[in-house]
Amino acid sequence: MNYILKPTNLFLEQLDNLSYKSRQILKEKLETLKINPILNKRIPEYNLFLFRIRFSDLRKEKRVIYFLDKKDVKILYILDRDNNYKDLKKYLVRFGLI
Repeated sequence: MNYILKPTNLFLEQLDNLSYKSRQILKEKLETLKINPILNKRIPEYNLFLFRIRFSDLRKEKRVIYFLDKKDVKILYILDRDNNYKDLKKYLVRFGLI
């Protein structure tokens, strides 16, 4: 089964701010989501099918947060790892997931 990637406008804006190399690496990682979106680590704090993709941009650790909804993979946003997922709840409320 192939999944459909659905990026949010916020994610697309954040993507523009990444380095070229990081965008290319991220593009490859996102392509794997179409085949198997549960390969990445799940975020267990919320009772949702939330996952994250690890990557770095200019030596800063970042995470792409995405939500699995049946055949859709909703790519929510890019999280700075420095914030220790503190902003996660705010964005989940913003996207109407909690």
